Amino acid sequence: MDHLQTTEMKLRAALGKAAPIALTTDFDLHPELRPSNPKLRDAAVLVPIQRENDGWSVILTKRSSALKHHPGQIAFPGGKVDKSDGTTLNAALREANEEIGLPLGSVEILGALPQHQTITSFMVTPYVGLITDPFEPRREIGEVAEIFTVPLKHLLDTNSFQIQGRRWNGQDRKYFTVPYGPYYIWGATARMLRMLAHVMEQSDAN
Repeated sequence: MDHLQTTEMKLRAALGKAAPIALTTDFDLHPELRPSNPKLRDAAVLVPIQRENDGWSVILTKRSSALKHHPGQIAFPGGKVDKSDGTTLNAALREANEEIGLPLGSVEILGALPQHQTITSFMVTPYVGLITDPFEPRREIGEVAEIFTVPLKHLLDTNSFQIQGRRWNGQDRKYFTVPYGPYYIWGATARMLRMLAHVMEQSDAN
């Protein structure tokens, strides 16, 4: 069995049997700032994993600098749940189709990570999926500035993650980052990736 198959088996095992874990939030490093009774809206993202060269990679996007919310930030394909979606999974798949051109039938969902509460009052459900058929990524003009990949090996290494900080709205704020080359991956995206690494780590330990 080669390392590609080994990693795939570990992903399937970890996401298939993972015990429920408390949700993550943008306030994990500052619990004192977490709202006590927020009104949250449902959202969903896809963590798309594909074979690339001799390994597995995660597809990420760089948001357009023209967007009103989170311009230029690194994100998973995803967004808010529309009434027509019916489920959070349908929303994640629809958004992936719109944002990166991923055909709806070309991904196998392995499972979901714990939900993530954002500072912008969204409750995000992250779905991890293996891309089963080759496809040519196509960015959504006006929404996505760039589509790129990061080796899964880098993202599953907990040593790749850092805690950094800056002053925001008069307060010192800390957040997770997982830099890769020219890409500064931080905030909710980095936190959800850190949870993926944690789930895999816990599965290996058991």
